Order: sequence, then structure tokens, then C-alpha cells
Amino acid sequence: MAFITSYWTLDSLIILIVSIIIAYFYMTRKFKYWKQRGVAEISPTPFTGNFTECALMKKAPGLLLHELHEQAKGEPYVGLFMFDKPFLLIRDPEVIKHILVKNFNHFCNRYFIPNETDRLGYANLFFVNNPVWKMLKLKMTQAFTPNKLRKMVNLIDECAKNLVNYLDSMDLGDDGKIINVKELCAKFTTDVIGSTAFGLNTNSFKHPDAEFCRYGSMMFSGPVRSFEISMTVFMPTLSRLFGVTFFSKPIDAFFRKVFWETMAERRESGETRNDILDILIKLKDEHGDEDIEGFKFDGDELLAQAGIFFAAGYETSSTTMYFALYELALNLEVQNRVREEIFDTLIECDGKITYEMIMSLSYLEMVFLEVLRMYPPLEYLQRATTEAYNMPNSNLVLEKDTPIFISIRGLHYDPNHFPNPDKFDPERFNEENRRKRPMCVHLPFGDGPRGCIGSRMAFVEMKLAFIKFLLNFEVTPCEKTLIPMKLDPMSIMTTPIGDAMHLNVRKINTGEELKIALHKADRRRSSVFRLIYNNVAQYISDRF
Repeated sequence: MAFITSYWTLDSLIILIVSIIIAYFYMTRKFKYWKQRGVAEISPTPFTGNFTECALMKKAPGLLLHELHEQAKGEPYVGLFMFDKPFLLIRDPEVIKHILVKNFNHFCNRYFIPNETDRLGYANLFFVNNPVWKMLKLKMTQAFTPNKLRKMVNLIDECAKNLVNYLDSMDLGDDGKIINVKELCAKFTTDVIGSTAFGLNTNSFKHPDAEFCRYGSMMFSGPVRSFEISMTVFMPTLSRLFGVTFFSKPIDAFFRKVFWETMAERRESGETRNDILDILIKLKDEHGDEDIEGFKFDGDELLAQAGIFFAAGYETSSTTMYFALYELALNLEVQNRVREEIFDTLIECDGKITYEMIMSLSYLEMVFLEVLRMYPPLEYLQRATTEAYNMPNSNLVLEKDTPIFISIRGLHYDPNHFPNPDKFDPERFNEENRRKRPMCVHLPFGDGPRGCIGSRMAFVEMKLAFIKFLLNFEVTPCEKTLIPMKLDPMSIMTTPIGDAMHLNVRKINTGEELKIALHKADRRRSSVFRLIYNNVAQYISDRF
């Protein structure tokens, strides 16, 4: 005999229906949360809230948040739900400025972070929360001072020379050759990270199967990795249950092997390279015994910093570089202007590439800023309130631990801030236009105290690569070039659909022209010196 009726089948059906009804009311119990507070909201779906397409693996969170940002036009912020959890999507730049800068202490923590058991994912500078974050940033910022970057220029320059030598070794022909520049940029940034962080001469161009390059490409690519990273960030409890980590197990094992072997070699040799590894060794020696809420500068906590530097430095710089090449290929007048700026600046600096020379390339920087606007590597920011917070110019009070999202792509494509946002236009970032725009509408590196500490290094790395590349090569579209650009809707990072970017690369003679120009400049200086010397000598002879 059945439990409720005379039939087990009917009992099972009744239990299933009742369970669904209970689950429905439980998962929708908070769906009036924002309306009760007078906040506009986008209607959620039972069980998944506003993240149905993410839950069904149809869209990455960044793309979905951009669409939700667009739907809420005219609102300073809009209430949303992730499953049954209320969170707020901020649209107004003035409110964003309060969150990221003015009232940062109320929003210094991230809401979604990997599980504590995933130490490489949880304990790094990007994810860890206060008070560990504040202490960690103070120590890690030492690696990116202008003085440290000056010392890294030679290391990065060597990687850029390897890039040029690699292309010179190929038979480009008079008309050029079709090359996957996504792979080209990945090899370069791999070599830069290997050199500046781990003191390794990886030379991925000569050794394409090098471990650094292979594991770097595994970091974020593919729908499986996107799902794993999303799970570790948005569903940390579930990721722990299934043993999913922010750095996959093969990458985790690779980092452990390389990091500890390299650190042991560095200690034994006593060598110093002014790189990230030197900073971490110093932190271990000086603060390894300190314990801040379970965090120590030793073991996995130390390794986590090297891991996140590799992840962030590899993907973000590589992405920006190949999208920049793509836009320069489609906009030859911009490409020629950048090349002219590089040429003229090198003449002024006697052909010497220094930190100051690199940072003086203002138009090239405008190009990268515009690329970062159109193709931000990370498409959203997330924070959590550390205590109850009164929203500016409003009666709304956010409860402690309320999740906050900001759509970077939504801001970057808002025509109120960037007219005709689909057009590539570096002039948006000249001094005059930058002064006209409000703060916190261009956020490729975030803003405020929790902004990216490696942004200056990223510009040094990318600019130096383009100095070498554009003096020797020209990029143009080819039959394989994706026009217009289509982005992978499932990627956790901004990347083209198809996981490749093909452009035609052709050898040019600007490098030789530069040598001739520098030689002429030397001769002019010599002539002027001789003239001055002869005049002074004649004056002395006549006078005395």
C-alpha cells in the first residue's frame, strides 16, 4: 500500500509536485526585495533569477551583465537576482565613483571568491579580502614602481627582439603572409611573464612546445575552462564538492613545479633580477612568520601571487595586443600615425629605448586605451558591502554583504560617454576629450585602491612590443580576417569566436630608414659640434 493513496506512482507524482511547489516558493521568497526598497528591477525567472542563460551555459556572465546594463537605460542602478540572491547592477558613473573610490572602505571586498580550500585561487591578490588584501597590495605594489619597471625594460626588450627575429625567419614574401596574431601575441606575453616573474628565458618562438606557452594557453581557453572558472567564482561550495579549482589541476601542478624549483635555484645562486620572484623571496624572508587571519607569505599563499600574476599578465596583455593589431590592420591611417610617432620619438632619443621613451608615446597609448574600451579583457567588476551603506542622493540603504556588479562593457559602449561606440577612434583619449568625460566610465583596469597594480607594466610591455613590430612590419586584413569582429559569447574573457585572429603581416623597411635617419642626425650633430669648436678656437686665437 502506498503512503498517501493506494498507488505508489500517484504518491510519487504528488510528492514531486509538492517538492517543486516548496522549492518554487523558497527560491522566489526574495523576489520582492528590490521593489520593497523602491529600486527598479528586471523581472527574474524562478530558480535562476536573471542568470538563466548563464546557468544554461548559453552566455558568459560578462555578456549577460552588458545586456542587463542596456535594458536598464535611464536608471542609476537596477535590482537583479542571481538564483535567489538579490544584487545590484550599478550604471551611474557618479555612484560607481563612490563605490570604487570615495567610499572604498565600504566596498573593499569581493563578493564572489573561490573556496578557501582552493588556496591558489582564493589566497591571491585579485580575490583575497581585507585585511589580508590591504597588506598584500602594499607589499606587491613594490614590484611595479617606475624604478623597478626601468630595470625590466631590458628583459622585455629581449622578448620583443625574439618576436621580430621569429617573423624575420619566416618567408613573408613581397605581399606578406597570413599569420595567427593571437598565437603570436600569446607567445610574446608568455616570454615576458617567464622572464619578469620567474627569471626564465622561455623563448616560445624558438620553442613552441615550451611548457609556459602550453599551460598559458590552457588558462582561460575553451568552454570547459570558462565553466570551471565561473563555478569556482560563482558557486564555490559546488566547486569544492566536485574538486574544481580556479587553476585547473594540470596548471596547478605546473606552477608548483616551476615556482619552487626556480625559487630554490635563485636562493642557491644568490642571483637578483629585480623581478616578481625577487619580491616574493623578500616577502617570505621578511614576513614569512607573520600570520594574518590564516594567511602567511609561505607555501601556497606565496605561490598564489605568482600564479595570479601569470594569469593576469598573460591573458590581458595578449588580448589587448592582438585586438590592437586587428584595429590597426583595419585602420591603416592610424597604424601609419603610430609608426610615425615611434620613428620620430626614436630619432629624438638617439635610437635608445628607455622607460621614459616608451611612456612618452602618447598616441600609441591612446590606441591601447581605445582598444581596451572596445575589448576590455575583463568585462565586469564585483564587490560586496562590508557594512550597511546609504546610497548617495537616495534613501536606499544597502545591507551588509549585498553583492554589487558593474558592467565594464556596458559603460564602455554607452553613447552618452563614448559617442558612436562601435567606431574605433583613439582621439577619444586625447587630453581634451579625457577632461570632458566623467570619472569611472573607462574601467579596463578597474579604479580606486583595488585597481590593477600591473597596469603600468602592461603598457610598458605592449608599447615596447609595438615599437619593435611596427618599425619592421605592417598588418593588413586578409581573407581569413573576421570582419566585423564577433566575440565568443561563452568565453570568460574577451576573445574572438573561433579562438584565432588571422592578419596579413608584411615586412617593411622602416627599421632601415631609422638607422639612416639616426646616422644623418649623428652627422648633423658632429657638424654642429665641429662648427662650434672651430668658432670657439678662432675666438680664443683672435682674443689671446
